[in-house]
Amino acid sequence: MQDQIMLGVLAIAIGVGIGLLLFVPFVAVSYRRRGRLSAGRLLLWLAALIYFWAIWTYTLLPLPDPDSIRCVGAITDPMSVVRDIRKAISEPGRTITNPAILQLVFNVLLFVPLGFFVRVIGGRGILVALFIGFGLSLFIETTQLTGVWGLYPCAYRFFDVGDLMTNTTGAVLGSVAGLVVPRAYRGTTPSPDAGMPRPVTRGRRALAMLCDGLGFWFVTVGVSIGAQLFIGYVLRDRQTMTEGVVAGFIGTAAAVVLWLVVILATGQSIGDFAVQLRYTGSRMQQPLPRLLRWAGGVAGLSAIGLLGGLFGALSWLLTVVACAMLFFTRNGRGLPGILSGQQLSDAREPRQDASARPVRQ
Repeated sequence: MQDQIMLGVLAIAIGVGIGLLLFVPFVAVSYRRRGRLSAGRLLLWLAALIYFWAIWTYTLLPLPDPDSIRCVGAITDPMSVVRDIRKAISEPGRTITNPAILQLVFNVLLFVPLGFFVRVIGGRGILVALFIGFGLSLFIETTQLTGVWGLYPCAYRFFDVGDLMTNTTGAVLGSVAGLVVPRAYRGTTPSPDAGMPRPVTRGRRALAMLCDGLGFWFVTVGVSIGAQLFIGYVLRDRQTMTEGVVAGFIGTAAAVVLWLVVILATGQSIGDFAVQLRYTGSRMQQPLPRLLRWAGGVAGLSAIGLLGGLFGALSWLLTVVACAMLFFTRNGRGLPGILSGQQLSDAREPRQDASARPVRQ
């Protein structure tokens, strides 16, 4: 039973993790195609995240105890849906509450949001929604047919061709429903003013910090997992692999170096790039201000923690201070702006650096 609970938690964690992994690219695309990230667009993205998380967990959960499952077969006759509907209609007074009708309606409604998101977020039409709906439904049904891909000795849920048909129908209907959303708000169609500079707000700077934090965390975790596998299965040092300290250090160091290289090369962090921000000033093209900008961000503060001991606590304390300074500095330029002596501006504004200024006579 404990193993089943752990698998359920893992399924939920993977669903949420995929959503968070896609967040930074979503923000970057929104700022380049639409010039900003609106509250409505963000809520729509969150709704899609919740929906796909629900589909993911619906596919796997609840996970039964292997000792209590009952093996079932597969329903491969596509006409079984038609027969169930006819049978339900033939029973007077029970058409709406008939389990077969309710199951059909549920299977259709379950995939309506998918078709809607394919059109409104992805900007794709009915044909793409049909193929995606069919593909996702087939994945779900195959997962059930294979006993969660071999996790169980046999299928404990029915593989039903009828579900493929009703799910796909729901995706098509959702795509049609997406037509009510004005074309300007659908898909990735660029807004006419997407390339125009916009005010730099604290909210925008906070979003950049969030993107930096998420990106830094994903790089750290990804490299750490790779390092653990290398230590355990290539170097065959299972004890060091289990402890995870070395792998965690390598992962954090890799993220620190990546952020340093990116900022030294461009003057922008990953978060700055996502929301179209940059630090500007007479010296921002020089290495030292860029290094100081890195030092005041998530990577520089995490580098302090790599020293271990009390430096770890100092790193967390400085991170809290850096977050608080967002609210007490102009445009939220924060600790990176103070250390580098630079100001925040929209990355779409013309550069105003020393090389662009007229020479005084």
